Amino acid sequence: MKRMVLAVGGNSLIRAGEKGTIYEQISNARRIAAQIIGLIREGYRIVLTHGNGPQVGAELLLHERAVNLLPGYPLDMCDAATQGEIGYLLQQALDNEVRLAGLRVPVVTLVTQCVISLDDPSMRNPTKPIGRFYSHAEAEERKRLFGWGLIEDAARGYRRVVPSPEPVEIVELDVIRDLMERGVLVIACGGGGIPVAWVNQRLQGVEAVIDKDLTSALLASKVGAELFVIATETDSVYLDYKKSTQRSLERVGTAELASYARAGHFPLGNMGPKIESVLQFMRGGGVEAIITSCDTLCAAVAGKAGTHIISDPSSPSPDPRTGFEVSSG
Repeated sequence: MKRMVLAVGGNSLIRAGEKGTIYEQISNARRIAAQIIGLIREGYRIVLTHGNGPQVGAELLLHERAVNLLPGYPLDMCDAATQGEIGYLLQQALDNEVRLAGLRVPVVTLVTQCVISLDDPSMRNPTKPIGRFYSHAEAEERKRLFGWGLIEDAARGYRRVVPSPEPVEIVELDVIRDLMERGVLVIACGGGGIPVAWVNQRLQGVEAVIDKDLTSALLASKVGAELFVIATETDSVYLDYKKSTQRSLERVGTAELASYARAGHFPLGNMGPKIESVLQFMRGGGVEAIITSCDTLCAAVAGKAGTHIISDPSSPSPDPRTGFEVSSG
């Protein structure tokens, strides 16, 4: 049995230049599903994870606009709502494609909680921007109405900021693993999972954002996946991205990739977390990771596209938090 964790971005359902209508998202879900059918035919058992950035931003805006009519939802509830919404789109698209392909693969969406530590440094210093931009006056009003933290972002206005803690534990891990073993295609850990924390021996929601690629890397390690694939907007990882010296990486070892990270090739707001995630997966015993686009998934897994990250048997493992090599002693 070949196990794969496939992480697709929230922007895979709402692509650049689109308005994000439900019809656009359905069409994009079908495009993703068609690629996944090819992976199933190659013998992979798959857990599919996804981002939710655009969708949760829209959900938050709806609650903000309806504040005088209805009680608003906290961020963890919006995470839960978008997990169900996006899961439904992907599950229906996959169900249809599986049936049309003559395959017998059940598909299920699992609303997934991810434990974080309340002692995580980011809980004291929120820096993750979410939602839309506000003028200074609008930002001050939202501080007063909702108690939000806001910062000026990219000189385009003010945005809400929330903590972005590390994923520690996936609550429904055993269920995901069991379903995978039974041949079920599981859609899980949407948006990085619903952030929760243990408080007095009980789970409770936390208003935070967990990076979905870091959660996906943790999941891939825990289910024993041989392959961890991140589908993003570009067909591969590039050095000097969007510069005249731009070049793609086709096959790269972890030590070499970590050295590029130290040199600043992968910005935190873009490729950086993805590189960090694949290094974390490989350091945890992963065999191979791939970064590519949704449209080139099958070609990438067949070795004909994308960036393939492999282990360096003779080199120390890179620390995924810093990119620096660490010894095992």
